[in-house]
Amino acid sequence: MTGHGNGTGTRLQPRQFEPAVHDHVTVPWDQVRRTSYLIRQQFRYDYPEPIRDLRQRLILVPPERHGDQRLISHRIETSARESAMRREIDEFGNLVVWITVESVPSAVDFTAWIVIERDATLGPPVVDRAFRTDRRFLDSTPLTAPDQALASALDAIGPVADPRAMAERINRWLYVEMSYCPGSTDIGTTAAQAFAARRGVCQDYAHIMLALLRLAGIPARYVSGHLLGEGATHAWVEAILPDPAHPMRAVAVPFDPTHGVSPGLTYVTVATGRDYGDVAPTSGTFWGARAGSLTATKNAAVTDLEYIQPVE
Repeated sequence: MTGHGNGTGTRLQPRQFEPAVHDHVTVPWDQVRRTSYLIRQQFRYDYPEPIRDLRQRLILVPPERHGDQRLISHRIETSARESAMRREIDEFGNLVVWITVESVPSAVDFTAWIVIERDATLGPPVVDRAFRTDRRFLDSTPLTAPDQALASALDAIGPVADPRAMAERINRWLYVEMSYCPGSTDIGTTAAQAFAARRGVCQDYAHIMLALLRLAGIPARYVSGHLLGEGATHAWVEAILPDPAHPMRAVAVPFDPTHGVSPGLTYVTVATGRDYGDVAPTSGTFWGARAGSLTATKNAAVTDLEYIQPVE
């Protein structure tokens, strides 16, 4: 049995996907009240010889609600002639789509069509206060386990009493300390390994920030999603912080250490978990002699904008 991995659907016909109505680069995002996106994401596996009993796991569809983000519609397609699809919600609230294909002669495609809306007048996701003591987001995982170098780095960053201020400091520090270097790591690279090399990609930045936040006693979760303008899935972090407006609640505040910013309307959240392993967009197993090769593509279009005040 050979495994493969790396990766996120009401019904939309493919012809409904059109180029972006608005160029996200020129949009004055600080003046936007509400925006809509149409996302098309495709994964193609090519195999050197036929395979059978393919069981594909896809986490490509955002939740119905995530803070100011709302799922409007979605569709999952596969090029396989005969397939079975099953959906389930995992322990983190993510929609997991399982697709079973009896046989694949040479290649198979999986495509997601997603319509999302975000409302800037709403705040970050509100979660139960129990999330502040949830061991899933406080304990390290194999991918986020800290070593002495990371513990020393946290000491260098300096203790900050306010958890939000501490998260902001870690976010900025990591952006300066690390170098973005595609191809320098893979999906099995740990936070400690990436930090030792001081280079990696968004997944590594997120894992390192998770390690530092959890070392500081701040619960945090890994986020998989999209950043407008990027051709692949992006990753960032949500710190679970006290809700200043309500003592019985907590809020999941996003941070993107890869860019050293607080994610805004140009981000779309797909799934959250303890680390990348919980939310990999695509993974699966099959019976075959040799592994296949994966090609991934994505297009995110800004289809509608509503401004706080009219923009000339």
